[in-house]
Amino acid sequence: MTDSAQTEWPEGRLLAYYGDDFTGSTDAMEAMTAAGVPTVLCLDTPTPDLLARFPDVRCVGLAGSSRGRDPAWMRDVLPSAFASLAAFGAPVLQYKVCSTFDSSAEVGSIGAAIDIGVNAMRARWSPMVIGAPRLKRYQMFGNLFAAVNGTGYRLDRHPTMSRHPVTPMDEADLRVHLGRQTSRRIELIDMVQLRGGQGVARVAALGGDDRPVVLIDVLDEETLVEAGRLVWEQRGEGVFSASSSGLQYALAAYWRSRGWLPATPSLPVAEPVDTIAAVSGSCSPVTASQIAWARAQGFHVERLDLRRALDPRTGDAEVERAVNAAADALRRGVSAIVHSAEGPDDPTVTGFDDIARELGLTRQQAARNVGGALAQVMRRLLDRVELKRVVVAGGDSSGEVASTLGIDALSVAAGLAPGAPLCRASSKSAQRDGLEIVLKGGQIGGAGFFGAVKAGREAM
Repeated sequence: MTDSAQTEWPEGRLLAYYGDDFTGSTDAMEAMTAAGVPTVLCLDTPTPDLLARFPDVRCVGLAGSSRGRDPAWMRDVLPSAFASLAAFGAPVLQYKVCSTFDSSAEVGSIGAAIDIGVNAMRARWSPMVIGAPRLKRYQMFGNLFAAVNGTGYRLDRHPTMSRHPVTPMDEADLRVHLGRQTSRRIELIDMVQLRGGQGVARVAALGGDDRPVVLIDVLDEETLVEAGRLVWEQRGEGVFSASSSGLQYALAAYWRSRGWLPATPSLPVAEPVDTIAAVSGSCSPVTASQIAWARAQGFHVERLDLRRALDPRTGDAEVERAVNAAADALRRGVSAIVHSAEGPDDPTVTGFDDIARELGLTRQQAARNVGGALAQVMRRLLDRVELKRVVVAGGDSSGEVASTLGIDALSVAAGLAPGAPLCRASSKSAQRDGLEIVLKGGQIGGAGFFGAVKAGREAM
């Protein structure tokens, strides 16, 4: 185990992570950057040439799309992704998951990712930190809770996650939920043990050649610091961790407690812009309230007809119609949002399976194609209208859009809402280089989020 009396950080990189979707990847980047750890998020396999543009980085991320993929895809793609990240020599290698644990045995299997990832590092345990109080996510005795509008919910009773269209959460005990996805041993260091100073002894007792997953409760600053202490001090020769950005927050909290980071996390403040363009594939009621707020405040809000957009005979024409409407608004100085749904009760959402079936698509194929259509909307808008700042709402949509725009990497430009920073794009294309982009998860931000992005102020 690592010497807990270490008085300095080691030289070089501290953390490398693979994000299972793009919004979560920027969330993790924000947590590290705000703490004072220079971080870059790569949108393709990080190469020495790409990282040479960011010589001071100590945390490297790779944005992926595994949250919407099956285990066979993971077995094909993740081994090389983990190997490329491990090659940078960071002592902690993370598979970054959503703080609402979006996953099932068939789609976005966190268990399948763990079974692959533990082979990239040598530690005899695989810690898991999911709780992230800044994001209003809390783990107690292995059960995950999330707060919405000031009300806390167990995940299997959460108004969005219990009704998620692809991976609905019907179990809040993460040991049970994860146990459906892997046969690996799953253990827990609970809040009582953590606060009682038993964490190190528990790691020693639980570790083994089978490299078990060890969940660590986090519900407040005290348990956050202790979780970070355990992961960092017990990292051994290198540890693999499937965790939310709770891991970033925990490590930063511990490093801060040692005096290695500034006492107060902070990010720059953005300047306002005249107009923004946004595309949204989110089905969350949070995003629905944000779209409604934007409409009431004079934004142009354009619905993409999914039945037409997903039909290869009419798809291009439907994308073009939406682009023309949004571009006309932007030229008049009016911010524009193109969206595919407004909340979980939207007829497009409740009838999504029927639409996919009629077009001969699986649910997964149809969901990715929605992201693809929104990606084409954003690409064409950027080609036709001069824009400095854009927004993408929805994890799957964010991945499709960012990949389509020819962006090589992202760095944090400013803070907005927790988990959704304003990012600056790095691209070989002069037209895209320097573009400001926000990749927002469906449940992130307050009702006025789109207005806050336009104004460059913190979105609560």
